[in-house]
Amino acid sequence: MLLEINPHNPQPRLVAKVVEILKNGGVVAYPTDTTYGIGCSIFSKKGIERIYQIKQRDRKKPFSFICTDMSEIARYARVSNYAFKQLRRLLPGPYTFVLEAATVVPDLLQTKQKTVGIRIPDNEICLAIVRELGAPIVTTSANLSGEDPIGNPWAVEHELGKQLDLVVDGGDLSADVSSVVSLIGDRPEVLRKGVGDVSWCE
Repeated sequence: MLLEINPHNPQPRLVAKVVEILKNGGVVAYPTDTTYGIGCSIFSKKGIERIYQIKQRDRKKPFSFICTDMSEIARYARVSNYAFKQLRRLLPGPYTFVLEAATVVPDLLQTKQKTVGIRIPDNEICLAIVRELGAPIVTTSANLSGEDPIGNPWAVEHELGKQLDLVVDGGDLSADVSSVVSLIGDRPEVLRKGVGDVSWCE
């Protein structure tokens, strides 16, 4: 099912519909500032397991998740002074930052090294969803593992709709991915070059 939401001024009534599905352990596709993502509440073990199945993804590769602001990041990750300065300067934006996980983060979303990937996308729809839910949501590109990301909501519906509870239509997006940067320690490490500029890491 497609649900069209205004990308500049998300309608609270429609956002509430998405959140109701997420509160019940559902899995939805939604727009970010790069491409379409698939997500559920980070506290829905059933939802996370479903996303692994939908994407046919290796269980050893944990998913990142979306927060809404710096205070929420600080709740779910340990943030050094150096990392805080970079996050405040670059977010919201097309980056996934790898940080040391706080104990509240479910084990399914942590690496063996107890790290997590966290995003604050520059997209009003997904941020409104997370705010209304009151908890971060999983973020992973809307595609099968190893295939290109999908930037069109109708294409997401066609390819994955039968396995999802809802596809949020936020308009056409790129088929690009975020840059992934580790901020463990005081030197940034680029793990994946994507949309976000990483020249500051050199």
